Amino acid sequence: MKTIDPTQNQDFTADIKTLNDLAKFADYSFIESLTVDPDADLNGANHSPREVFSGHYVPVTPTPIENPEYITHSKQFFRELGFADSLAQSADFTRLFSGDMSGVPEPMHKVGWATGYALSMRGREYIQQCPFGTGNGYGDGRATSVLEVAIKGKRWEMQLKGSGRTPYSRGADGRAVLRSSVREFLAQEHMHALGVPTTRSLSLYVSKTETVKRPWYSEGSRQQDPDILVNDPVAISTRVAPSFIRVGQLELFSRRARWESYPHATEELEKIVLHLIDREYADAIDSQLNTAEKVVLLAHEFRSRLTSMIANWIRVGFCQGNFNSDNCAAGGFTLDYGPFGFMDVFDPRFQPWTGGGEHYSFLNQPLAAERNFASFCSALKPLLTKHPESLEQLDDVHRGFPSMMQSQMDDMWAAKLGLKTFDEVLFNKLVALMMETSVDYTIFFRELSEIPKDIEPLKKSFYTDSEAMDEHWSAWLAQWKMLINNVGMSPEAVSEQMKLVNPKYCLREWFVVPAYKAAAEGNHALVRELQEVMTQPYAEQSKAVEDKYYRLKPAQFFEAGGTSHYSCSS
Repeated sequence: MKTIDPTQNQDFTADIKTLNDLAKFADYSFIESLTVDPDADLNGANHSPREVFSGHYVPVTPTPIENPEYITHSKQFFRELGFADSLAQSADFTRLFSGDMSGVPEPMHKVGWATGYALSMRGREYIQQCPFGTGNGYGDGRATSVLEVAIKGKRWEMQLKGSGRTPYSRGADGRAVLRSSVREFLAQEHMHALGVPTTRSLSLYVSKTETVKRPWYSEGSRQQDPDILVNDPVAISTRVAPSFIRVGQLELFSRRARWESYPHATEELEKIVLHLIDREYADAIDSQLNTAEKVVLLAHEFRSRLTSMIANWIRVGFCQGNFNSDNCAAGGFTLDYGPFGFMDVFDPRFQPWTGGGEHYSFLNQPLAAERNFASFCSALKPLLTKHPESLEQLDDVHRGFPSMMQSQMDDMWAAKLGLKTFDEVLFNKLVALMMETSVDYTIFFRELSEIPKDIEPLKKSFYTDSEAMDEHWSAWLAQWKMLINNVGMSPEAVSEQMKLVNPKYCLREWFVVPAYKAAAEGNHALVRELQEVMTQPYAEQSKAVEDKYYRLKPAQFFEAGGTSHYSCSS
């Protein structure tokens, strides 16, 4: 289980102070290396839903939001990129990252791009969600990439979410509401600070005048699904990643190659796979190898990244909620913060999304990842039809997924418990106790990290407390401490190690709801406060912060629509 150290490789010199400064780093490898949709209008006026039959991308000009207002930006990510904080509120930066590309300086392009992808659910191919019944209408329905830059030896693609219609909008308006934009902005930077591979947040702007109607929950609703229509402010958040290539994207071109949809289908599959390797795996895969050799190594490297990411999701109590192949980044990082949630009460079947089902619930995420990996491997196979040895090697990599996933999970649980090796008996007893006592996942492991003398500190995490359970908890704690004493480190050293993997703060939904409600009224202070707290999740912060953000979920938020669960409507 690998984690990201958010403090590594940071150069805090603010070299980029204007959009003209940023323009010098523009480098559009995706659109310059790959194939444009031959039926597209090259000026970007491609906003009507239609079938896209071939090509890797469609040129799209984003639709600016009206009267944009700055909410926040990622100060941490700005520092990593060498951006001055003042850039986020400058007029030309605001225009670009609220959707207006018309005045960007050269060599920036005045047209963005959207991509198509396919969908598999639990390894099964679907085309039912495509309005044309062919799979040619599914893709970036409200996201447009507007810039690709190479800065400090790293390549970043910048994508606006909520930037209007594309050919893949399937009849929708292409907008994102403030509620979902705040959630995604905060979650991406929180996950990075937790050490979980993820897309990053750059900036967040809201329209002061433009709204859209969305189904949502009435005040005090206990319904599973939204029961009213509300007018929500529209917003545009910018998310950033080395690339936004998804497993579903590879599947799209693989299906076309299998179906011989057009003469160059296999060539387009090979080009997108090789581009993925160049963008995401250049440090691990020798560019001199042939395509078949590269494909096998790609599968091996992606398996390692994917299993590590899933173990980290479980470590921090994160549930993606809708882990289809189209929501699975081929670079092995967390992508698409729609129906996600962080767990309060420990529950292996925790699922924040009303449409997600148990198959994408908290402890079923390793199995969901395995199904996505199967789709990934299947998508690569048309490139290996003339290489039977490589095809068998790919199958071996595929077959090895469950054992690697289990190894990552065992290592993760051992780290959370401060042990050198996983102890299955101890762990199974703990899971049973946590479920029976209704334990807060984050608070429990943080309190355990203090190596308590008895169970009293652990009770801070108990939603239900009974004297009948105390004896069982005391017995478990004694057994655990015996194992801790055999680790070969002082209790203080074990405690410090445990605190590096067991965060004190997590982005609970009942913290986020007041923040986006206040932001809708023009008060952005709570969004910024949450951002500050949640980008230091392992730190011992002030007493005021601890009192506010390190506590059990209040009773009124259980079963509350829009807080304990929510639809994917955003």
